[in-house]
Amino acid sequence: MNAKQLSPGIWHLAANISKDNLFEGLWPIPHGVSLNSYIVEGADIALIDLVREWEDAPKQLETQLKELGLEFNRIKYLILNHLEPDHTGWLANFKKRNPHIEIVTTKKGADLVREFYFIEDNIRVVKTGDKIDLGDGKTLEFYEVPNVHWPETMVTYEPASGTLFSCDAFGSYGSLTEKSCDCELSEKEHEFYEFESLRYYANIVASFSTFVERAIKALSDLEIKTICPSHGIVWTDRPQDIVERYARYASYYKGPCEPEITLIWGSMYDNTAYATDAVRDVLLESGITFHEYRVPEQDISHILAHAWKSQGLILGMPTYEYHMFPPMAHVIDMMGRKHVKGRKVFWYGSFGWSGGAEKELNSLIEQHKLGWDITGKADFRGRPTEEDIEKIKQGVRDFIKTVMESAKK
Repeated sequence: MNAKQLSPGIWHLAANISKDNLFEGLWPIPHGVSLNSYIVEGADIALIDLVREWEDAPKQLETQLKELGLEFNRIKYLILNHLEPDHTGWLANFKKRNPHIEIVTTKKGADLVREFYFIEDNIRVVKTGDKIDLGDGKTLEFYEVPNVHWPETMVTYEPASGTLFSCDAFGSYGSLTEKSCDCELSEKEHEFYEFESLRYYANIVASFSTFVERAIKALSDLEIKTICPSHGIVWTDRPQDIVERYARYASYYKGPCEPEITLIWGSMYDNTAYATDAVRDVLLESGITFHEYRVPEQDISHILAHAWKSQGLILGMPTYEYHMFPPMAHVIDMMGRKHVKGRKVFWYGSFGWSGGAEKELNSLIEQHKLGWDITGKADFRGRPTEEDIEKIKQGVRDFIKTVMESAKK
Protein backbone atom coordinates (compact mmCIF):
# COMPACT_ATOMS: atom_id res chain seq x y z
CA MET A 1 0.00 0.00 0.00
CA ASN A 2 0.91 3.64 -0.41
CA ALA A 3 0.52 6.36 2.19
CA LYS A 4 -2.85 8.06 1.71
CA GLN A 5 -3.75 11.64 2.58
CA LEU A 6 -7.05 11.80 4.45
CA SER A 7 -7.14 15.57 4.91
CA PRO A 8 -4.54 18.36 4.92
CA GLY A 9 -1.72 17.27 7.23
CA ILE A 10 -3.18 13.83 8.03
CA TRP A 11 -2.03 10.60 6.36
CA HIS A 12 -2.98 6.95 6.70
CA LEU A 13 -0.21 4.33 6.73
CA ALA A 14 -1.00 0.61 6.71
CA ALA A 15 0.95 -2.62 6.98
CA ASN A 16 -0.90 -5.68 5.71
CA ILE A 17 -0.44 -9.01 7.47
CA SER A 18 -1.10 -12.14 5.43
CA LYS A 19 -3.71 -14.85 5.87
CA ASP A 20 -1.08 -17.35 7.05
CA ASN A 21 -1.07 -15.94 10.58
CA LEU A 22 -3.26 -16.09 13.66
CA PHE A 23 -4.44 -12.86 15.29
CA GLU A 24 -3.56 -12.85 19.00
CA GLY A 25 -2.04 -16.28 18.27
CA LEU A 26 -5.59 -17.63 18.27
CA TRP A 27 -7.94 -16.26 15.61
CA PRO A 28 -7.62 -17.17 11.92
CA ILE A 29 -7.38 -14.28 9.49
CA PRO A 30 -8.19 -15.91 6.13
CA HIS A 31 -8.29 -12.47 4.52
CA GLY A 32 -5.39 -11.00 6.47
CA VAL A 33 -5.49 -7.93 8.68
CA SER A 34 -4.08 -4.41 8.51
CA LEU A 35 -2.03 -2.60 11.13
CA ASN A 36 -2.90 1.08 10.71
CA SER A 37 -0.80 4.04 11.77
CA TYR A 38 -1.37 7.73 11.11
CA ILE A 39 0.72 10.87 10.67
CA VAL A 40 -0.56 14.25 11.84
CA GLU A 41 1.64 17.12 10.72
CA GLY A 42 1.57 20.67 11.99
CA ALA A 43 4.74 22.58 12.82
CA ASP A 44 5.53 19.38 14.76
CA ILE A 45 4.79 15.84 13.62
CA ALA A 46 3.01 13.07 15.53
CA LEU A 47 2.83 9.39 14.64
CA ILE A 48 -0.31 7.76 16.03
CA ASP A 49 -0.08 4.03 16.82
CA LEU A 50 2.75 1.76 15.78
CA VAL A 51 3.18 -1.84 14.56
CA ARG A 52 4.87 -4.97 15.81
CA GLU A 53 7.69 -6.84 14.12
CA TRP A 54 5.20 -9.10 12.38
CA GLU A 55 6.09 -10.23 8.87
CA ASP A 56 7.53 -7.05 7.29
CA ALA A 57 5.22 -4.54 9.00
CA PRO A 58 8.04 -2.18 10.14
CA LYS A 59 9.46 -2.13 6.60
CA GLN A 60 6.02 -1.37 5.15
CA LEU A 61 5.64 1.51 7.61
CA GLU A 62 9.11 2.85 6.89
CA THR A 63 8.53 2.73 3.14
CA GLN A 64 5.34 4.76 3.45
CA LEU A 65 7.03 7.31 5.69
CA LYS A 66 9.71 7.75 3.02
CA GLU A 67 6.95 8.36 0.46
CA LEU A 68 5.99 11.35 2.58
CA GLY A 69 9.60 12.49 2.80
CA LEU A 70 9.69 11.78 6.53
CA GLU A 71 12.69 10.50 8.43
CA PHE A 72 12.17 8.97 11.84
CA ASN A 73 14.02 11.77 13.61
CA ARG A 74 11.52 14.34 12.33
CA ILE A 75 8.70 12.76 14.32
CA LYS A 76 8.39 14.52 17.67
CA TYR A 77 5.54 12.59 19.27
CA LEU A 78 4.54 8.93 19.26
CA ILE A 79 0.94 8.60 20.42
CA LEU A 80 0.21 5.16 21.87
CA ASN A 81 -3.54 4.86 22.26
CA HIS A 82 -3.29 1.21 23.26
CA LEU A 83 -0.31 -0.86 24.37
CA GLU A 84 -1.22 -4.27 23.00
CA PRO A 85 1.87 -5.57 21.19
CA ASP A 86 0.35 -5.52 17.70
CA HIS A 87 0.50 -1.71 18.08
CA THR A 88 3.69 -1.44 20.11
CA GLY A 89 5.89 -4.48 19.45
CA TRP A 90 8.32 -2.46 17.35
CA LEU A 91 8.60 0.26 20.01
CA ALA A 92 12.06 -0.55 21.38
CA ASN A 93 13.66 -0.66 17.92
CA PHE A 94 11.69 2.39 16.79
CA LYS A 95 13.07 4.35 19.74
CA LYS A 96 16.60 3.38 18.75
CA ARG A 97 15.90 5.05 15.39
CA ASN A 98 14.50 8.14 17.13
CA PRO A 99 15.90 8.27 20.68
CA HIS A 100 14.44 11.72 21.37
CA ILE A 101 10.84 10.80 20.52
CA GLU A 102 8.28 11.72 23.18
CA ILE A 103 5.91 8.84 23.92
CA VAL A 104 2.39 9.96 24.79
CA THR A 105 0.01 7.62 26.59
CA THR A 106 -2.16 7.23 29.68
CA LYS A 107 -0.80 6.53 33.16
CA LYS A 108 -1.49 2.82 32.84
CA GLY A 109 -0.06 2.92 29.34
CA ALA A 110 3.15 4.47 30.67
CA ASP A 111 3.47 1.60 33.14
CA LEU A 112 3.24 -0.87 30.26
CA VAL A 113 5.84 1.05 28.22
CA ARG A 114 8.24 0.58 31.11
CA GLU A 115 7.27 -3.02 31.86
CA PHE A 116 7.01 -4.32 28.29
CA TYR A 117 9.84 -2.37 26.65
CA PHE A 118 12.03 -1.14 29.54
CA ILE A 119 11.76 2.47 28.37
CA GLU A 120 11.92 5.05 31.16
CA ASP A 121 12.60 8.38 29.48
CA ASN A 122 10.55 10.87 27.45
CA ILE A 123 7.15 9.50 28.44
CA ARG A 124 4.31 12.00 28.69
CA VAL A 125 1.25 10.88 30.64
CA VAL A 126 -2.07 12.33 29.50
CA LYS A 127 -5.65 12.06 30.70
CA THR A 128 -9.05 13.01 29.34
CA GLY A 129 -9.07 16.65 28.25
CA ASP A 130 -5.31 17.01 27.84
CA LYS A 131 -4.04 18.47 24.55
CA ILE A 132 -0.89 18.80 22.49
CA ASP A 133 -0.64 21.74 20.10
CA LEU A 134 1.32 20.67 17.03
CA GLY A 135 1.17 24.14 15.51
CA ASP A 136 -0.17 25.25 12.14
CA GLY A 137 -3.74 24.67 13.30
CA LYS A 138 -3.25 21.02 14.36
CA THR A 139 -4.12 19.99 17.91
CA LEU A 140 -4.39 16.55 19.48
CA GLU A 141 -6.93 15.96 22.25
CA PHE A 142 -6.98 12.82 24.38
CA TYR A 143 -9.90 10.87 25.86
CA GLU A 144 -9.54 7.84 28.07
CA VAL A 145 -11.74 4.88 27.10
CA PRO A 146 -10.61 2.21 29.58
CA ASN A 147 -11.25 -1.43 28.78
CA VAL A 148 -11.88 -0.92 25.09
CA HIS A 149 -10.38 -3.35 25.32
CA TRP A 150 -7.37 -2.98 27.69
CA PRO A 151 -7.43 -0.82 30.86
CA GLU A 152 -4.94 1.75 29.53
CA THR A 153 -6.77 2.56 26.28
CA MET A 154 -7.43 6.08 25.05
CA VAL A 155 -8.43 7.68 21.76
CA THR A 156 -6.97 10.77 20.09
CA TYR A 157 -9.04 13.50 18.43
CA GLU A 158 -7.92 16.19 15.98
CA PRO A 159 -10.66 18.86 16.16
CA ALA A 160 -9.78 20.96 13.10
CA SER A 161 -10.48 18.00 10.78
CA GLY A 162 -12.89 16.17 13.08
CA THR A 163 -10.69 13.06 12.97
CA LEU A 164 -10.93 10.40 15.67
CA PHE A 165 -8.00 8.00 15.98
CA SER A 166 -9.76 5.15 17.75
CA CYS A 167 -7.19 2.33 17.79
CA ASP A 168 -8.98 -1.02 18.32
CA ALA A 169 -12.41 0.57 18.66
CA PHE A 170 -14.35 0.49 15.36
CA GLY A 171 -11.83 -1.89 13.77
CA SER A 172 -12.14 -5.06 11.71
CA TYR A 173 -10.19 -7.94 10.25
CA GLY A 174 -9.27 -7.93 6.56
CA SER A 175 -6.23 -6.62 4.69
CA LEU A 176 -6.55 -3.33 2.85
CA THR A 177 -6.15 -2.47 -0.79
CA GLU A 178 -5.56 0.99 -2.22
CA LYS A 179 -9.33 1.39 -1.69
CA SER A 180 -8.96 1.76 2.06
CA CYS A 181 -11.73 4.27 2.83
CA ASP A 182 -15.45 3.53 3.13
CA CYS A 183 -16.34 5.95 0.33
CA GLU A 184 -14.26 3.90 -2.15
CA LEU A 185 -15.84 0.51 -1.52
CA SER A 186 -18.51 -1.32 -3.48
CA GLU A 187 -21.57 -2.75 -1.76
CA LYS A 188 -20.02 -6.22 -1.89
CA GLU A 189 -16.80 -4.93 -0.33
CA HIS A 190 -18.80 -3.25 2.42
CA GLU A 191 -20.54 -6.55 3.12
CA PHE A 192 -17.16 -8.23 3.45
CA TYR A 193 -15.87 -5.69 5.98
CA GLU A 194 -19.18 -5.72 7.85
CA PHE A 195 -18.83 -9.43 8.60
CA GLU A 196 -15.13 -9.02 9.37
CA SER A 197 -15.97 -6.23 11.83
CA LEU A 198 -18.58 -8.46 13.49
CA ARG A 199 -16.10 -11.34 13.70
CA TYR A 200 -13.42 -8.99 15.05
CA TYR A 201 -15.84 -7.62 17.63
CA ALA A 202 -17.03 -11.07 18.76
CA ASN A 203 -13.46 -12.40 19.00
CA ILE A 204 -11.69 -9.40 20.53
CA VAL A 205 -14.07 -6.85 22.02
CA ALA A 206 -17.31 -8.63 22.98
CA SER A 207 -16.37 -9.25 26.61
CA PHE A 208 -16.00 -5.49 27.08
CA SER A 209 -19.31 -4.43 25.55
CA THR A 210 -20.38 -2.40 28.58
CA PHE A 211 -17.22 -0.33 28.21
CA VAL A 212 -17.84 0.07 24.49
CA GLU A 213 -21.23 1.60 25.27
CA ARG A 214 -19.65 3.93 27.83
CA ALA A 215 -16.99 5.01 25.35
CA ILE A 216 -19.53 5.74 22.62
CA LYS A 217 -21.52 7.87 25.07
CA ALA A 218 -18.39 9.68 26.31
CA LEU A 219 -17.39 10.60 22.75
CA SER A 220 -20.87 11.50 21.54
CA ASP A 221 -20.37 15.26 21.85
CA LEU A 222 -17.38 15.28 19.51
CA GLU A 223 -17.94 16.38 15.92
CA ILE A 224 -16.52 13.29 14.24
CA LYS A 225 -16.05 13.49 10.47
CA THR A 226 -13.49 10.70 10.07
CA ILE A 227 -12.76 7.57 12.13
CA CYS A 228 -9.29 6.08 11.86
CA PRO A 229 -9.10 2.65 13.55
CA SER A 230 -5.96 0.59 13.98
CA HIS A 231 -7.35 -2.33 11.93
CA GLY A 232 -9.55 -2.21 8.85
CA ILE A 233 -10.98 0.53 6.69
CA VAL A 234 -10.94 4.26 7.42
CA TRP A 235 -14.36 5.92 7.68
CA THR A 236 -14.23 9.25 5.86
CA ASP A 237 -17.74 9.36 4.38
CA ARG A 238 -20.16 7.82 6.88
CA PRO A 239 -18.33 7.40 10.21
CA GLN A 240 -21.68 7.11 11.96
CA ASP A 241 -22.19 3.75 10.25
CA ILE A 242 -19.38 2.04 12.13
CA VAL A 243 -20.34 3.76 15.40
CA GLU A 244 -23.93 2.56 15.04
CA ARG A 245 -22.68 -0.90 14.10
CA TYR A 246 -20.51 -1.14 17.23
CA ALA A 247 -23.37 0.17 19.37
CA ARG A 248 -25.57 -2.58 17.95
CA TYR A 249 -22.93 -5.22 18.58
CA ALA A 250 -22.52 -4.00 22.16
CA SER A 251 -26.28 -4.17 22.73
CA TYR A 252 -26.22 -7.95 22.13
CA TYR A 253 -24.32 -8.32 25.41
CA LYS A 254 -27.53 -7.78 27.36
CA GLY A 255 -29.92 -8.61 24.54
CA PRO A 256 -32.28 -9.07 22.97
CA CYS A 257 -30.43 -10.09 19.81
CA GLU A 258 -31.42 -10.52 16.18
CA PRO A 259 -34.23 -12.93 15.17
CA GLU A 260 -31.69 -15.46 13.94
CA ILE A 261 -30.45 -18.90 14.94
CA THR A 262 -26.93 -20.27 14.94
CA LEU A 263 -26.84 -24.05 14.51
CA ILE A 264 -23.65 -25.64 15.85
CA TRP A 265 -23.15 -29.37 15.75
CA GLY A 266 -20.64 -32.18 15.73
CA SER A 267 -20.94 -35.89 14.99
CA MET A 268 -18.67 -38.89 15.36
CA TYR A 269 -20.56 -41.63 13.52
CA ASP A 270 -23.21 -39.63 11.64
CA ASN A 271 -26.01 -40.28 14.14
CA THR A 272 -26.18 -36.66 15.28
CA ALA A 273 -25.50 -35.65 11.67
CA TYR A 274 -28.62 -37.57 10.61
CA ALA A 275 -30.68 -35.65 13.16
CA THR A 276 -29.09 -32.41 11.94
CA ASP A 277 -30.58 -33.01 8.51
CA ALA A 278 -34.03 -32.85 10.11
CA VAL A 279 -33.13 -29.70 12.06
CA ARG A 280 -31.89 -28.01 8.91
CA ASP A 281 -35.03 -28.98 6.97
CA VAL A 282 -37.25 -27.27 9.56
CA LEU A 283 -35.10 -24.16 9.62
CA LEU A 284 -35.22 -23.92 5.83
CA GLU A 285 -38.98 -24.41 5.75
CA SER A 286 -39.50 -21.71 8.36
CA GLY A 287 -37.63 -19.01 6.45
CA ILE A 288 -35.81 -17.83 9.58
CA THR A 289 -32.24 -16.59 9.08
CA PHE A 290 -29.84 -19.21 10.37
CA HIS A 291 -26.12 -19.89 10.28
CA GLU A 292 -24.75 -23.43 10.39
CA TYR A 293 -21.38 -24.62 11.63
CA ARG A 294 -19.96 -28.10 12.09
CA VAL A 295 -17.14 -28.64 14.60
CA PRO A 296 -14.29 -29.23 14.65
CA GLU A 297 -14.27 -28.64 10.88
CA GLN A 298 -15.11 -24.93 11.21
CA ASP A 299 -13.29 -22.51 13.47
CA ILE A 300 -14.70 -20.98 16.63
CA SER A 301 -13.80 -17.49 15.35
CA HIS A 302 -16.57 -17.57 12.75
CA ILE A 303 -19.00 -19.36 15.07
CA LEU A 304 -18.64 -16.62 17.67
CA ALA A 305 -19.48 -13.95 15.12
CA HIS A 306 -22.91 -15.37 14.35
CA ALA A 307 -23.60 -16.66 17.86
CA TRP A 308 -22.97 -13.15 19.18
CA LYS A 309 -25.83 -11.66 17.14
CA SER A 310 -28.28 -14.60 17.24
CA GLN A 311 -31.11 -14.79 19.74
CA GLY A 312 -31.27 -18.57 19.35
CA LEU A 313 -28.67 -21.32 19.53
CA ILE A 314 -29.29 -24.91 18.44
CA LEU A 315 -26.63 -27.33 19.66
CA GLY A 316 -26.12 -30.78 18.19
CA MET A 317 -23.90 -32.43 20.80
CA PRO A 318 -23.34 -36.16 21.08
CA THR A 319 -22.03 -37.80 24.21
CA TYR A 320 -18.37 -38.84 24.20
CA GLU A 321 -17.02 -40.99 27.05
CA TYR A 322 -19.65 -39.84 29.56
CA HIS A 323 -19.09 -36.19 28.57
CA MET A 324 -19.98 -33.87 25.72
CA PHE A 325 -18.25 -34.30 22.34
CA PRO A 326 -15.04 -32.31 23.09
CA PRO A 327 -15.21 -29.89 20.12
CA MET A 328 -18.73 -28.88 21.23
CA ALA A 329 -17.55 -28.43 24.80
CA HIS A 330 -14.78 -26.16 23.52
CA VAL A 331 -17.28 -24.02 21.60
CA ILE A 332 -19.56 -23.61 24.62
CA ASP A 333 -16.63 -22.86 26.91
CA MET A 334 -15.41 -20.19 24.50
CA MET A 335 -18.90 -18.68 24.26
CA GLY A 336 -18.78 -18.49 28.03
CA ARG A 337 -15.42 -16.75 28.00
CA LYS A 338 -16.76 -14.24 25.46
CA HIS A 339 -20.01 -13.70 27.40
CA VAL A 340 -22.54 -14.93 24.87
CA LYS A 341 -25.25 -14.62 27.48
CA GLY A 342 -29.02 -14.78 27.73
CA ARG A 343 -29.68 -16.86 24.61
CA LYS A 344 -32.56 -19.21 23.88
CA VAL A 345 -31.22 -22.75 23.41
CA PHE A 346 -32.43 -26.05 21.95
CA TRP A 347 -30.14 -29.07 21.99
CA TYR A 348 -30.13 -32.60 20.63
CA GLY A 349 -27.63 -35.43 20.29
CA SER A 350 -26.82 -39.10 20.22
CA PHE A 351 -25.43 -41.17 23.07
CA GLY A 352 -24.19 -44.73 23.27
CA TRP A 353 -24.25 -46.68 26.51
CA SER A 354 -25.16 -43.67 28.62
CA GLY A 355 -25.69 -39.92 28.41
CA GLY A 356 -23.46 -37.20 29.79
CA ALA A 357 -23.56 -34.29 27.34
CA GLU A 358 -26.46 -32.61 29.14
CA LYS A 359 -24.70 -32.70 32.50
CA GLU A 360 -21.63 -31.00 31.06
CA LEU A 361 -23.76 -28.44 29.21
CA ASN A 362 -25.51 -27.46 32.43
CA SER A 363 -22.17 -27.26 34.22
CA LEU A 364 -20.70 -24.92 31.60
CA ILE A 365 -23.79 -22.72 31.64
CA GLU A 366 -23.54 -22.41 35.42
CA GLN A 367 -19.76 -21.99 35.45
CA HIS A 368 -19.86 -19.06 33.01
CA LYS A 369 -23.12 -17.62 34.36
CA LEU A 370 -24.53 -17.61 30.84
CA GLY A 371 -28.19 -17.45 31.80
CA TRP A 372 -29.22 -19.55 28.81
CA ASP A 373 -32.88 -20.55 28.59
CA ILE A 374 -33.03 -24.16 27.40
CA THR A 375 -36.46 -24.35 25.87
CA GLY A 376 -36.21 -27.88 24.48
CA LYS A 377 -34.02 -30.94 24.09
CA ALA A 378 -33.97 -34.31 22.33
CA ASP A 379 -31.36 -36.96 22.96
CA PHE A 380 -31.45 -40.50 21.59
CA ARG A 381 -29.48 -43.74 21.78
CA GLY A 382 -27.50 -44.42 18.63
CA ARG A 383 -29.25 -43.53 15.39
CA PRO A 384 -32.49 -41.56 15.87
CA THR A 385 -35.73 -43.38 15.14
CA GLU A 386 -38.53 -41.87 13.06
CA GLU A 387 -40.22 -40.99 16.34
CA ASP A 388 -37.04 -39.23 17.53
CA ILE A 389 -36.86 -37.28 14.27
CA GLU A 390 -40.47 -36.10 14.59
CA LYS A 391 -39.80 -35.05 18.18
CA ILE A 392 -36.77 -33.04 17.06
CA LYS A 393 -38.67 -31.40 14.23
CA GLN A 394 -41.50 -30.33 16.49
CA GLY A 395 -39.04 -29.12 19.08
CA VAL A 396 -37.30 -26.95 16.48
CA ARG A 397 -40.64 -25.55 15.25
CA ASP A 398 -41.56 -24.56 18.80
CA PHE A 399 -38.08 -23.16 19.34
CA ILE A 400 -38.30 -20.92 16.27
CA LYS A 401 -41.51 -19.37 17.62
CA THR A 402 -39.80 -18.72 20.96
CA VAL A 403 -36.82 -17.07 19.27
CA MET A 404 -38.99 -14.84 17.10
CA GLU A 405 -41.09 -13.73 20.08
CA SER A 406 -38.08 -12.90 22.23
CA ALA A 407 -35.73 -11.34 19.65
CA LYS A 408 -34.97 -7.69 18.94
CA LYS A 409 -38.03 -6.13 17.32
